[in-house]
Amino acid sequence: MEIPTSCTLCPRKCKANRTTSIGMCRGGSTVTIARAALHHWEEPCISGTRGSGTVFFSGCSLQCCYCQNYTISAEGYGKQISTTQLADIFLHLQAQGAHNINLVTPGHWAPWIVEALEMAHKKGLQLPIVCNTSSYETIETIDLLANYVTVWLADIKYHSSECSQKYSFTEDYFPVATKAIERMLFHNGNCKYNEDGILTHGVILRHLALPGNLADSKAVLQWMASLPQGSFIPSFMSQYTPFHNASQFKELSRRISTWEYKQVIQTALDLGLSEGYMQEKSSAKEEYTPAFDLTGV
Repeated sequence: MEIPTSCTLCPRKCKANRTTSIGMCRGGSTVTIARAALHHWEEPCISGTRGSGTVFFSGCSLQCCYCQNYTISAEGYGKQISTTQLADIFLHLQAQGAHNINLVTPGHWAPWIVEALEMAHKKGLQLPIVCNTSSYETIETIDLLANYVTVWLADIKYHSSECSQKYSFTEDYFPVATKAIERMLFHNGNCKYNEDGILTHGVILRHLALPGNLADSKAVLQWMASLPQGSFIPSFMSQYTPFHNASQFKELSRRISTWEYKQVIQTALDLGLSEGYMQEKSSAKEEYTPAFDLTGV
């Protein structure tokens, strides 16, 4: 594997020399992870009964002010490991009974992950590979990962460039993310399940409803409804909790109200986005955030 010396793996294209420094994503020369364990809090067709074999990568191409994983995404907490060690972690999760390998925020580590997956497959890895992404990805990175990923667990966060700039420090989130999602659908647009009801091929599109941003959520749902019917599974999330630097914005300093979330769900139903997932309001709890304590690393 060749480490990027002018990195353009993510849409920020910061051109960092990752052999000697870190990029805007906080990624350097050695893949860094903060946790690798069975995770039971994804959508039922991902977590199943035994859990999703989830690997949390450090760093992120976005820097969302409310990120629940901010200790690893913004602060860079994690342990540096070799690609050989990463391959062994994938195999260990398979041995624990994981339904799949779930790569959380992997884009800025894509070449390292591909190398590790190649090693793991040669040693007997047979699980579906899930890419758990903000969707702020380049087409090139999507295409690279698509050689291995069969399930995309993808966010569509914002429609408005004002919202994306204010909360995630990027004006181009919507045009970049929608092109990336369309590419995911091109690669894996038809859902397939195994005998246990686990998704083995397809796209889940998640939208996290933010307090005080109902109009933007409705615009996101309008775009989702424009996609080919049945080409993805929608998932509407109410779990927003004011983590990290969210308190700097008054509207984000609280959890979403029941009325706001009901409005999101009603809009989805009105648009025909009914074959998917919604969350109970009890999902907005800090204890649903996993402990980033190097478990499994």
